[in-house]
Amino acid sequence: MKQLGDILLQDGLVTEDQLFAAFREHKEQGKALGRVLVDQGVLTESQLVAALAQQIGLEFVDLGEYPVDGSIIARVSGAICRKHSALPLRIDDDGKLLLAMADPANVFAIDDIRSITGLEVRPVVATRADVLGAIDRYFRADSDLDDLSAVMDSADDEEDLSNLREVVEDAPIVKFVNLLITQAIQDRASDIHLEPGEHALVVRYRIDGVLHDVMKSPKNIQSGVISRLKIMADINIAERRIPQDGRLSVNHQGKKIDLRVATLPTVWGEKVVMRILDNSNAQMELSDLGFSEFNRDTYAKSFSKPYGMILVTGPTGSGKSTTLYATLNQIARPEVNVITVEDPVEYRLPGINQVQTNSKAGLTFAAALRSILRCDPDIVLIGEIRDHETAQIAVEASLTGHLVLSTLHTNDAPSAVTRLTEMGLEPFLVGSALDCVLAQRLARRLCSKCKEAYEPTPDSLVQARFPWVDGQQLPTLYRAVGCSACSKTGYRGRLALHEVMAVSEAVERHAVERASATVISETARDEGMRTLRDDGMLKVASGVTTMDEILRVVV
Repeated sequence: MKQLGDILLQDGLVTEDQLFAAFREHKEQGKALGRVLVDQGVLTESQLVAALAQQIGLEFVDLGEYPVDGSIIARVSGAICRKHSALPLRIDDDGKLLLAMADPANVFAIDDIRSITGLEVRPVVATRADVLGAIDRYFRADSDLDDLSAVMDSADDEEDLSNLREVVEDAPIVKFVNLLITQAIQDRASDIHLEPGEHALVVRYRIDGVLHDVMKSPKNIQSGVISRLKIMADINIAERRIPQDGRLSVNHQGKKIDLRVATLPTVWGEKVVMRILDNSNAQMELSDLGFSEFNRDTYAKSFSKPYGMILVTGPTGSGKSTTLYATLNQIARPEVNVITVEDPVEYRLPGINQVQTNSKAGLTFAAALRSILRCDPDIVLIGEIRDHETAQIAVEASLTGHLVLSTLHTNDAPSAVTRLTEMGLEPFLVGSALDCVLAQRLARRLCSKCKEAYEPTPDSLVQARFPWVDGQQLPTLYRAVGCSACSKTGYRGRLALHEVMAVSEAVERHAVERASATVISETARDEGMRTLRDDGMLKVASGVTTMDEILRVVV
């Protein structure tokens, strides 16, 4: 058997110097040689597994690209595949079952699948992450949900449900709700929508900012499913006439996931929307948000100051809170006092004092802010500026030596100046207090496995106002195709588009003169501000998203 180092050198994956350095660490620490090379960044996990497969004489497969026979997968249950970290792929030309395995030495897995399928098994090697990801894709919970719907459909009608609490604790209802949430988390959904209709309960997931229909369930399970969710979120199940809010937590693959639950009475019953709050978003750094170098430097100058107001603007769901939390992660230190007031507190951050508003108790943004300023803060984060009183206190706080971070609902950065004056603030205060405005949108990111290069036509570039001059060489752009890794959408994940406006002396002068947002925008662009569209087109040119996607999210 060839040594691993010889294989890596032969394939050109490492140099002799890299191999010797890894070998020394391997001897000193007792770690496996391949693991040392991965930890040092010399090899990727896939390259290591491919080399190990070559060492033992087995084939390596990339499951993101491999054609899988659905009829073969159906012969083995998802539970067995997860138990052994193995996935049937297809029947080979010699009649053997090709089995992708993270551990090809697992003879129990081979024996189990041989006895279940009645076929001889030929193992091939894949990374553990690829195998588990493929199992999640091919053994979705959808079929289980459909089976549960059929079981519950055969139960008594809703009118005969005399004891609602007994019904919602019934095993099929509990399993249905658990699978609903689990599948949404696996699909990377940000929201789950349960929408009552006249004849069915429609379930939809919002994935990468776009809603997708997942299933239609029988109408007679609607009351039990919604009541089960309300009990989990500690919401009054007897009250169906008014909107209610709650929160619940679930454990998924050893990780705690919080969900924010909102109910809304409609003509066909209560609509439920669950926002999935992944706490990893709150731990993101600014470098993870896709800032261009120019925008990042401009924004960093503003939050590096000890006072002033920074606003992040955009519509609901544009990632404003994530950007503010990433900013806090950058500037929060043990020697500064950071206090936030939010409605609601979506992510719990260690070392930061977070206050949740409670309008019923009189704890509004303005009331909370007045108390916060008596608690000696250095940095204040306000979830949203909604009214004159909150805006007035925020401006005064920034002028008295505090760094104030907040959000505002405007379409672009220059409009934030006029919006604050429209709220009744004195223009000279707005110009003095405001230091930077960041407008942002979220666009879908192209799937790296299936994106396709193409050469656009000059007319399409002109219509999209792409930064291209007639006569120049046409750029190479990319379009969405769709594969198993991205659920046939062509996109996987999202990226942010940014418009960063530093409030210069000229912009401050416009604010004092009550100039329009158009005038402020022209001055800011003359000073170097890149609009959302400009930033989007730069990301199109770099191949991370498409022209159609930018035109979808930016006017």
